[in-house]
Amino acid sequence: MKIGQIQKLVMRNRTVTTFILLGLTEDPQLQGLLFIFLFLTYLLSVTGNLTIISLSLVDSHLKTPMYFFLQNFSFLEISFTSACIPRYLYNLTTGDKTITYSACAIQAFFTDLLGVTEFFLLAIMSYDRYVAVCKPLHYTTIMNNRVCKRLSFCCWMASLLIILPPFGLSQNLKFCDSNVIDSFLCDISPFLKISCSDTWVIEQMVITCAVLTFITTLLSVVLSYIYIIKTMLRFPSAQQRKKAFSTCSSHMIVISITYGSCIFIYVKPAAKESVAINKGVIVLTTSIAPMLNPFIYTLRNKQVKQAFSDSIKRIVLSSKK
Repeated sequence: MKIGQIQKLVMRNRTVTTFILLGLTEDPQLQGLLFIFLFLTYLLSVTGNLTIISLSLVDSHLKTPMYFFLQNFSFLEISFTSACIPRYLYNLTTGDKTITYSACAIQAFFTDLLGVTEFFLLAIMSYDRYVAVCKPLHYTTIMNNRVCKRLSFCCWMASLLIILPPFGLSQNLKFCDSNVIDSFLCDISPFLKISCSDTWVIEQMVITCAVLTFITTLLSVVLSYIYIIKTMLRFPSAQQRKKAFSTCSSHMIVISITYGSCIFIYVKPAAKESVAINKGVIVLTTSIAPMLNPFIYTLRNKQVKQAFSDSIKRIVLSSKK
């Protein structure tokens, strides 16, 4: 009997309690460079997003619906990248690729929850920009504090309701032939690939939930920006159009990165290349995008830059006293 067949028999005769995460590469030199890169991007991501949260809480000029949602978005980015990157940094440092079933399930739950919530929040932020540009006189009335909090709460609840059914069913999966996950993080898709249970129902549920989330949020975003563009074209002066565009440009860049990377994952290339390319896209969404977003929102935003400058001045003045 071959060794592989013996290993499969052993796997069938015991319950899987740990998984092995293969990570991104086996090359020790690349692993070292990867650790430095991911550590720096994670540090910049947390620092940048915490800065936005702090400024929006402290500065009175940033007490608007736009910055309330941006504050929520920054919190999501910190949580999402923290659910993915630190564990892999630990794996790279120690060489320990194992992860317990419970830890893997928890990571999968939070990455899916935070990822889906991000799509809904981006749709809400698009609606906020629509109201700001198309109904400026009624903006503070429509997007009052109570409405903003309810919309934010609805994002979380909708995400929870979407991911719970497939996630709950996935907890009953059996793993007979393998406990090796060809990724650097736990997700429901790798679970389904290595399971020996009948996964058809869960797979259809995952596809339905993913398509439902993607299409509904993208439709909301597209409709919001169609009305925004129509309104902008009716503005009499170029200065007004430029001002309206500047309030939306940062959000449009973030939407392009988020939806673009999602589309790229599901438009499969050749089978041999798809795994490697998907890993690269996952690094983009879990590490690079959360780092870039604070810079995207601040570089074109005079209010945030002014708030940051004022905060630095206050810190310098208080330190001199």
